[in-house]
Amino acid sequence: MKTKFAVSHRARSKFVKRGLRNYFEYRDLGIARATRGKVVAHVIRARPGKAPHGQWHRHDTDVQFVYVLKGSAVFEYEGAGRVKMKAGSCFYQPPGIRHREIGHSRDLQMLEVVAPARFRTAAAEKPAARKSRARR
Repeated sequence: MKTKFAVSHRARSKFVKRGLRNYFEYRDLGIARATRGKVVAHVIRARPGKAPHGQWHRHDTDVQFVYVLKGSAVFEYEGAGRVKMKAGSCFYQPPGIRHREIGHSRDLQMLEVVAPARFRTAAAEKPAARKSRARR
């Protein structure tokens, strides 16, 4: 299957309220169609007056990374704990890692790239607390 050229201009694109999370709006960048489902890329922004639910979940992906364009967000990851991401931060989520979003700023905007374009998201149990090592 051949991929094709794609371009997405902000002035001609719209954010939509449908997507993985109801507290975000998504602007599709046309990559899923151009790659015939191999990869999806979109800009995500916080919806006014909506807060994350903080539920633990995981995604069946091959690759998933996010670059924070504006604002900030706090996530919690299995094995890593809480991580505050702010403009200029980039994070890679290994396939299947349990995680949750705890909160975000009202002006949050992120670029997310995921392969494959269609992937399964499943609820997950909270990971066991990490044992802290004794300080020396």
